[in-house]
Amino acid sequence: MSHDSFESKRTLHVGTEEYDYFSLPRVAEAGAGDVARLPMSLKVLLENLLRFEDGSTVRSEDIEALANWADDPPAAREIAYRPARVLMQDFTGVPGVADLAAMRRAVMAAGKDPGIVNPLSPVDLVIDHSVMVDRFGDDRAFADNVAIEMQRNRERYRFLRWGQSAFDNFRVVPPGTGICHQVNLEYLARTVWTKAENGRTVAYPDTLVGTDSHTTMVNGLGVLGWGVGGIEAEAAMLGQPISMLIPEVAGFKLTGELPEGVTATDLVLRVVEMLRRHGVVGKFVEFHGTGLDHLPLADRATIANMAPEYGATCGFFPVDAETIRYLALSGRSAQTIALVEAYAKAQGLWHDAGDAGMEAVYSSTLHLDLASVRPSLAGPKRPQDRVDIAELGRAFDETLQLAGHTGDEKRVPVAGTDYSLGHGDVVIAAITSCTNTSNPAVMLGAGLMAKKATERGLRVKPWVKTSLAPGSKVVTEYLQATGLQQYLDRIGFNLVGYGCTTCIGNSGPLPAAVSEAVKAGDLVVSSVLSGNRNFEGRVHQEVRANWLASPPLVVAYALAGTTRIDLTREPLAQDGDGNDLFLRDLWPTNAEVRDAVGQVSAAMFDRQYADVFTGPEAWQAIEVDAGASYAWENSSYIKEPPFFSVGGDLDQSVSVAGARILALLGDSVTTDHISPAGAIQPASPAGEYLQQQGVDVRDFNSYGSRRGNHEVMMRGTFANIRIKNEMTPEREGGYTRHIPTGDEVAIYDAAMRYQGEGTPLVVFAGKEYGTGSSRDWAAKGTRLLGVKAVIAESFERIHRSNLIGMGVLPLEFAPGESRSTLALTGDETVDIALPDGVAAATPRQDLVLRIHRTDGSTTATTVRSRLDTDNEIAYFKSGGILQFVLNNLVRAA
Repeated sequence: MSHDSFESKRTLHVGTEEYDYFSLPRVAEAGAGDVARLPMSLKVLLENLLRFEDGSTVRSEDIEALANWADDPPAAREIAYRPARVLMQDFTGVPGVADLAAMRRAVMAAGKDPGIVNPLSPVDLVIDHSVMVDRFGDDRAFADNVAIEMQRNRERYRFLRWGQSAFDNFRVVPPGTGICHQVNLEYLARTVWTKAENGRTVAYPDTLVGTDSHTTMVNGLGVLGWGVGGIEAEAAMLGQPISMLIPEVAGFKLTGELPEGVTATDLVLRVVEMLRRHGVVGKFVEFHGTGLDHLPLADRATIANMAPEYGATCGFFPVDAETIRYLALSGRSAQTIALVEAYAKAQGLWHDAGDAGMEAVYSSTLHLDLASVRPSLAGPKRPQDRVDIAELGRAFDETLQLAGHTGDEKRVPVAGTDYSLGHGDVVIAAITSCTNTSNPAVMLGAGLMAKKATERGLRVKPWVKTSLAPGSKVVTEYLQATGLQQYLDRIGFNLVGYGCTTCIGNSGPLPAAVSEAVKAGDLVVSSVLSGNRNFEGRVHQEVRANWLASPPLVVAYALAGTTRIDLTREPLAQDGDGNDLFLRDLWPTNAEVRDAVGQVSAAMFDRQYADVFTGPEAWQAIEVDAGASYAWENSSYIKEPPFFSVGGDLDQSVSVAGARILALLGDSVTTDHISPAGAIQPASPAGEYLQQQGVDVRDFNSYGSRRGNHEVMMRGTFANIRIKNEMTPEREGGYTRHIPTGDEVAIYDAAMRYQGEGTPLVVFAGKEYGTGSSRDWAAKGTRLLGVKAVIAESFERIHRSNLIGMGVLPLEFAPGESRSTLALTGDETVDIALPDGVAAATPRQDLVLRIHRTDGSTTATTVRSRLDTDNEIAYFKSGGILQFVLNNLVRAA
């Protein structure tokens, strides 16, 4: 119960219903601050503090500091935030449930009730990351891929079925339903949440954290949510507040209207480019302005989805008339819709673009005229590297030169066919990922492209692996209702499954003959996908150039078969009569797209979400052990995690002595580099382990699917085939030198040698370390390898938090210093120590880094601890956030 120091609790009447709520205008009336001028996203945080004020984790001074933000932004002010709910996907959900099951085992070993380990907040887990594109290009693809998925993942799914029955407040959306972010947008989210409390109904903003960085997609619906590591999400599930600093908020003003032929995908790629250049890592971004009047909610969700790509914590859109329209379209109840509008207006959370006088105060501002956006792609390996379609051929040739193929025009015959492959040819064209498959305009635009192509007698080039993986069954229904699915089928874009597929690295194998040609010619081939991630080695390990594009452009490049082309002036194909066909001949008009979108109805959402938790027969048939504690079996997918123990307080120090360097890494090392999600190579440590366990190579599945097995995942840490360790400059992939022997070995093997020698480890890196998905195993694996600290020039937000959550110390160089200025070779030993006279760790303190070189000299410099808050110090000292929570649970039991 809130202390309610500002007497803000009020009653809201909506129809015949009555709701208690904590009034933001009342805080201003009490003289706490100019709440009206706060960004909308900070108003949501302020309400959260009001509701959870307890005098301990949330104090009246915290509320006043946030309420006064517009006039006096506090420097590094820590607050405790409690989201309403948690969203998980299965790659992160399986290890999350495994951690909870292991905590229950630890609690039982201490003689306590395992039921004390149970989610206190509602948790929804959507199984969406496991389906692979094994079959494609025909009417059997979907059924075959689902059957393979169920067989391949049966052990994992049995474990999740156990979790569904063992834990309260825990729901599982079965496989074959949709992508978690799209299911969240279309069904789970409410914009305003309610719960019963002391016989009353309390209304408050719908907020969440998710174990996927693209949780931000729901920001388009006025729901404040962002991605966290699975580690942090588990703590939130167990009632632990999220410790965070009051963020800076960048205001992004949109004006104008998108021109003819420009899609929401083109817009978001421009936004990503602008915001990466502006610098918003760790900040909120809030969109406002008259341009919102011309952005359908699906377009807003597309922009919000890619907040991780522009580096922000979230990309928030306020509640307005368009929000209400979408809630009605997607089948939310009349009472929910009425409550959202009434609550938003009562709290000052309603946006009216015409009311310019009420514009909020922001930390920094940007402006974009929507009319200036041009058709584009992004790549070949970063989402922020936007390229106009007219420049794609040139951009690819630059990529080719960097790969050492200057002027190389060779063609390699594809065995058993009448065609050949060359550099830049498109071997994967995938309409996939949450970013775009939630957006009817671009999905129907792709269908209209397919229709026009079919009518002109076109098909995709035979070397292109095509796939269509919608984010929900609603998409399939409206593609069928408009008659457009049949045309997608005819050109090769048959349904392959409902899930992330290609964007998460589940693109499946290339046809064998194509794969052999790529290898034989050392070809730099391309993928074009409607995704949000194109990092090295992610989409497919044999595809080195990966381009993000709108679904209609995915179709266009599949028809062209190459990315070495300017589609603004070169033909993409010839019709049956040999006439050149250009992109402009096939591109749908805005009017055609609007007419198709107009056929999407609320009844479609009602039908597809009527039994969302039931699942297919194969899911329902999985037998479940109903015990409170999981009976760990001999499984190559699920093993009891080694992270938890009860008894004795851990007191880990920030000091490290005599550490060896495991890796020297450059800029923009992603969580895909640190912990890949794609294919497991047979000759890798993980592949060798699985074969030793009797697993056939064809049954390896992916790293992502085996996140419930720490033996696989620790062997896969730093195992991306494209990672570059400067200690082994002549060799790409997860290798290092073991010192002092000098042996060049796999990083895992070196780490095990060091552990046997009792030697602690550190990793050095450049800027933006940990960019990418909220991959918990990038931190868990780092910990299990024996790494005590990561010293980088800067960290991405989620990975920094995950490292702390696993008891790994993140340290940041002073500006201008780096591994390069220190001239590190990897042969050195490293000490990290508190400065003289300092007895204990404090937030963001300076530590002394000493480098001992082989010539006997020592270099000392200062690095900044990125333990940013007192709570983070407590987590780190306990060996991680989950161990901290476990200790507290056992003490309280």
